[in-house]
Amino acid sequence: MTLGRFGIHEVLSSVAGAMAVPGFDDVMGLPAAERYVVLVVDGMGRELLDEHADLAPFLSGLTGVEGVLSPVPSTTSVSLTSLGTGLRPGTHGMAGYTCRIPGTNRFLNTLSWDDSIDPEQWQPHRNLLQRVADEQVSVTVVNDPRFEHSGLTRCSQRGVPFAGASHPWDRLAAVLEAVERRDRSLVYAYEPSLDHHGHGHGVDSTEWREALSTIDRDIADLRAALPPDVALLVTADHGMVDVPVDDRFDLADHPELREDVVLVAGEARLRHLHTRTGAEEAVAERWRAALGDRVEVRLRDEAEEWFGPLDPAVRGRFGDVVVASLDDFAVFASDAFSIELLLRGFHGSITPRERRIPVLAAV
Repeated sequence: MTLGRFGIHEVLSSVAGAMAVPGFDDVMGLPAAERYVVLVVDGMGRELLDEHADLAPFLSGLTGVEGVLSPVPSTTSVSLTSLGTGLRPGTHGMAGYTCRIPGTNRFLNTLSWDDSIDPEQWQPHRNLLQRVADEQVSVTVVNDPRFEHSGLTRCSQRGVPFAGASHPWDRLAAVLEAVERRDRSLVYAYEPSLDHHGHGHGVDSTEWREALSTIDRDIADLRAALPPDVALLVTADHGMVDVPVDDRFDLADHPELREDVVLVAGEARLRHLHTRTGAEEAVAERWRAALGDRVEVRLRDEAEEWFGPLDPAVRGRFGDVVVASLDDFAVFASDAFSIELLLRGFHGSITPRERRIPVLAAV
């Protein structure tokens, strides 16, 4: 399905273009400024923000770029790697929350990582922050200190100074310090709490609503504290949907769908199925027959609209068959991903609620 005009992979390059950094184009038409702060609010989908505008008066009053989408899968590790590299998943190779390690029947959890996998070999492309820094721009990542050396950070934001900040007030101080280092500066910052409450309690829960209100106030305070010539851009990595707790579909109860499948990866809203050689079409038909209009099932070669053209070097990380859940459905696999059954809010699939993201300028 076609939902928008831009992808998250075009956000940072547009920021660099708006800063007049050589080699970059502002395709989104962002405000011109020599200093920018880009803040990612994890899980704050465009539709969720629109539905709760009363809880976020500051954000809802900002000018936005319409038609911006997260990638597929619409999940944090994939989105942040696309944001950081300016590339689509089929090129950078981050295939999902979990994805197959080619040549094995094991999967990599792209958030917790695996010490046997070198992030700089897994994702070898230079990121946009490095390229901007090459042009004598001061570039800083402000994030939780636990993430400084994580696999995901090394895939998406490596090679530039990192400032640890565990709380919103620490982040405010770190951003202000970083943005003042030179006349031209770019600061990336990250806010995780909305996604955390969405997963644990569901979107529109009391906890989620309170988190959105708090984040809105924190961002308003950040804008007020920034010098007037600094542009603040607020975006997100994906949206979220609640999946009803009752009557969840669990592969453990449907062993027939495991036939000819050697590895199940991805996450509940978007599953990568790795099949026995030559069995992919039979597996796809079996899943279509079993799940009907609750999902969209594609063979890997039919899914380049979702992932972008697949680089042969990363092709094996993507499922031979890809199953995207629709509406409020999800495919659980309690034998391998038992923690998912504890969650209420999910993302990863192709729906507008998961893919549409805000890009809001505060100048």
